[in-house]
Amino acid sequence: MKHFLMRASLTLVFSTCLFLPASLQAYAESTRDGSGNVEFTGDYDDVGVRDPENPENPTNPGESPSTSGKLRIDFVPQFDFTSVNKISDKDMIYSVNAQLFHDDTAARGNFVQISDYRGAALGWTLQLRQETQFQNTGTANSQLDGAVLSLDKSWVNSTMDSSMAPTVSKEVIQLDNIGATYNLAEAKSGTGAGTWSISFGASSENPKGQTNTLTEKQGIDGNPMQDAVYGKAIHENSAITLSVPGATKKDPVAYSTVLTWILAELP
Repeated sequence: MKHFLMRASLTLVFSTCLFLPASLQAYAESTRDGSGNVEFTGDYDDVGVRDPENPENPTNPGESPSTSGKLRIDFVPQFDFTSVNKISDKDMIYSVNAQLFHDDTAARGNFVQISDYRGAALGWTLQLRQETQFQNTGTANSQLDGAVLSLDKSWVNSTMDSSMAPTVSKEVIQLDNIGATYNLAEAKSGTGAGTWSISFGASSENPKGQTNTLTEKQGIDGNPMQDAVYGKAIHENSAITLSVPGATKKDPVAYSTVLTWILAELP
C-alpha cells in the first residue's frame, strides 16, 4: 500500500481579529518508470482545482500544497479560526472560516480534492491525523488541554457519475485521540476514478440539497469581518469546529497544531 502524506498547520488565536494563513508542507512520493513501458500523458496532468459545489467550473482558492502522480491530492483546506476569540471560563465551540476564492466563486464549505487517473478504478482511502494538541511553547499556558477538532456534514461531488462516488462518514468525526488516524473517505475498488471533492458543509446555493452551514462572521462592531487576502467577507462554517473546555487555561496568543492528510492506494 502506497501512502501520500501532506501536513498543514492549524492556528487558533485568542483575542485578535488578525487573519493568520496556515503554513503548509506537502510530502509526495516520487514516481519511477522502468524500461519497456509506454506512458501516456493525458488530462490528469492539469485538472486544476474545481468548485466543490459546481465541479464543472474551475476556481482559484489560492495556494495549497499538492502531491503529484496519477493518484494525488490536488488541494487541502487551511483551517483558520479567525474571530474575536475572547478567553472564557465557559466551554466554548469555535467554527472554522469557510473557504474563500480569488474569483467570483462564493464562499464554500472547506474541502479536499482528490484525483485518480491511474486508468482503472483501483480504490483509495483518505485519512486525517492530528499530530499534537494545540500548542504555543512561548507562553505560560502552552497547551489547550482537552481541545477537540470535529468535522461534520461531509459529502462528495464530481463531474463523474454518482455510481463512482467514494463513501464518506455520516457521523461527526472527532479528532479526540491525538496521533490517531481517522478515515474521511474510501473509494472501494470500482469507484473513485476521476476528480472528487470531499466537502465539510456547504453554502445555501449548493445544487445537491446539502444543509447550509455558512454564515457571515461578525466583528466586535457588529459588521462583517473582511479577509485581507481575498478582499471578501469572512464566513464561518459550522461543519468544522474546535471545542475548548472552560477549565483549560489559555493565554491571549496563537495556538497551533499540525494535521497530516493521508491518501493511500488500496492493496
